Amino acid sequence: MTRLVLTAILILSVFYAPFIEAALSEPVLKMKAKAFIEAKNARQQPNTREQDIDHFISLLADNFIDEHVKYQVTVSDKAEMRAGMIAKMKDEVYYSNIRIDDMIVGANVVFLKYTEKAKVKPVHLDRIVEYTSSHLLSLEINDEGLITHIRRHHAL
Repeated sequence: MTRLVLTAILILSVFYAPFIEAALSEPVLKMKAKAFIEAKNARQQPNTREQDIDHFISLLADNFIDEHVKYQVTVSDKAEMRAGMIAKMKDEVYYSNIRIDDMIVGANVVFLKYTEKAKVKPVHLDRIVEYTSSHLLSLEINDEGLITHIRRHHAL
């Protein structure tokens, strides 16, 4: 009897394993990371709309954490995040582009190195800021494919 139960468990685990792994396979995690960068980029353009911001926020789980490590800032409320992003729409964006330089995939996590190049006149400054900088970022993704934790490690 024990042998029969163990055999059944083995057969079922072999049969269902591809379906379990498929939800967060390497290609799926890479696709989620690329979608995040595309949405991040879309919300920082001269023609950004509130729909772009809402799309970005839709990638996040309800219980997400967005951690800016260098600045010791953490956001975990979608309404607060949305309000901050809408406020940034007042900045004059000449151009903004984010390029993924490298991607490493682990179990339910993607590490990204990306380069951000932009020319912006923030509403709180009286000058234009033009910059190119590289950043490290990790995205933890739950079984539903939503981002639960963002850790942003800004450039030096």
